[in-house]
Amino acid sequence: MASERRIGAPDAKNRTVLLDAAERLMLEEGYGAVTSRRVAEKAGLKPQLVHYYFRTMGDLYLAVFRRRAEQGLEAQAKALESAQPLWALWRYSSDPRITAFTVEFMALASHRDELRAEFARYGEMFRRREREVLTETLQRYGIDATDVPPVVWAVFATSLSRILVMETALGMSTGHAETLEFVEAWLRQLEGEPADSAAAVTAAHS
Repeated sequence: MASERRIGAPDAKNRTVLLDAAERLMLEEGYGAVTSRRVAEKAGLKPQLVHYYFRTMGDLYLAVFRRRAEQGLEAQAKALESAQPLWALWRYSSDPRITAFTVEFMALASHRDELRAEFARYGEMFRRREREVLTETLQRYGIDATDVPPVVWAVFATSLSRILVMETALGMSTGHAETLEFVEAWLRQLEGEPADSAAAVTAAHS
């Protein structure tokens, strides 16, 4: 039975190489390109090794997603703990690579219940952390939470930034400059100029 078949160790080097290969394929060609043959080819390994470390392709997809999600939680925590959490959250959410993976995993999750459940689980973790930090941050800046709840700001920041990235990838630009100008002006009112360079925010959308 498949459940009794030996599976390679989760910390094995070849397993990591296969996950890296699957990530690159997904980013470069989309989730449809992530097959056992293509992953093995990209990793420079034998095709049978894919199913030595992952019983099914579904297990591979889940492993790729969970690893990226855990890395994302670490990056998000670092951003939210910074001296300028609003700037940091905006930049984090504006990362084109993060948006690209999000889009691919959303498309893949629409066909796989187990991945959709994990997507929702991690998504709720991201949103809860954002709400907690934004609640404290906005209070510190004197923003009345009764007017606009912090969770609304969290949805606004993460959703708007990623929509702009996706539209840019499609060749759309109408309204982008004006939107970025509006958002950045609001961030400057609350947190001043970003610590390193204001150009880094708009660079993610170029």
